[in-house]
Amino acid sequence: MRAIWDAAADGWHTHHPLIRSWLSTATSIMLDAAKIGPGMQVLDVAAGAGDQTLDIAHRIGPDGHVLATDLSPRCVELARSTLQAAGFANASFLVVDGEKLDMEPRFDAVVCRLGLMFYPDPLEGLRRMHATLKPEGFCAALVFSDAASNPCIVSAITTAGALANAPRFDPDRVGGLLSLGRSGHLHELFVRAGFRDVTTARIASPMKLPSAAHYVRFLQGAAGPVRSLIERLDAPVQAAAWTKMEAAMAQYETPDGWLGPKELLLAFGRRTP
Repeated sequence: MRAIWDAAADGWHTHHPLIRSWLSTATSIMLDAAKIGPGMQVLDVAAGAGDQTLDIAHRIGPDGHVLATDLSPRCVELARSTLQAAGFANASFLVVDGEKLDMEPRFDAVVCRLGLMFYPDPLEGLRRMHATLKPEGFCAALVFSDAASNPCIVSAITTAGALANAPRFDPDRVGGLLSLGRSGHLHELFVRAGFRDVTTARIASPMKLPSAAHYVRFLQGAAGPVRSLIERLDAPVQAAAWTKMEAAMAQYETPDGWLGPKELLLAFGRRTP
């Protein structure tokens, strides 16, 4: 997983404007759920290239602090440069596996945006997040919801998998894009991790682009799980595979451009004394 996201980190960073536009509403809802505000100490787990870290740094202001962590050294490097370029001095950065967080309970809030579903053991990841929180602190996580609500993701993975002769796509496979989307699963994990007053909510997050070709360029640059499948192919075959991917994505073309249906699942809860 570290190698996959190290390879995709620069592409994710390059597509920052698109990703920021696509996830802005869901990110704001997640940060609201975690009650993030001025002066708070916040842990951003699986922070990627730092997009949501920017929003956290803005919310907490100069008297607060955000620690952004990620499994990928390249993602952490890019997050650091993103925050520094934006002029924020209230952030620090750490390369660490989210399942191996070992920190004192010093944070007012912890968030994880589109990272938890990749964990081999998401329950352990949530337990580690819980342990970092002060009493009454909130944790909020965003993941992709179920396969039925994310048909373009299913289409991309199944198309890439078929071309790469990968095993048949199982949306519930641990560590996969949709692994935490089935009904009630993420809620149960939060409760088992020790959180109280757990709430879950679905958030429609369609991705809008000029064409299917634009979406394929996004997949080529930023979608680690899809890239890793296509890159199994011999180099001369990869270009043809991406052409087939574009044909598969054309089903989401509309008169106003490409519209990829995507849905996220938000879960949040608090640590009680």
